[in-house]
Amino acid sequence: MCGTGVIMDISVLVDLALATLCIVSSGDDLQAPTERCYPVLVGKDTPRGEYRLQRKLVSASGYGGDILQFKEDDLELFAIHRVWLGRPAEQRDKRLKSFNPKDRNITMGCINVDPLVYEKLLDCCADANITIK
Repeated sequence: MCGTGVIMDISVLVDLALATLCIVSSGDDLQAPTERCYPVLVGKDTPRGEYRLQRKLVSASGYGGDILQFKEDDLELFAIHRVWLGRPAEQRDKRLKSFNPKDRNITMGCINVDPLVYEKLLDCCADANITIK
């Protein structure tokens, strides 16, 4: 019998100052802890705190059919989603590739990620805890 059957704990950490999202696994008796970080687009209104991600289906164009919501109140909804390209003048796809975190501060509060990163999040973290600092 291999291992103890312990399931690795996976969480998501967003650093607003660095405009990065990291997928963090605690590891287990067979695997060391890991952390993989990616550039993201954020905004001055991105809320700080600890939340739980929830996958939601959406019909609005530009979101690929779903989002990973982390906060909602009577007036606003905040989520991680594929980079939104609804305003070409904002050059969000180009900004996402910038090494300068200030270039990646453009959203109205949601966290935009590369579509491949979004798919990774769906695979590992669709109901994970997220900390935004």
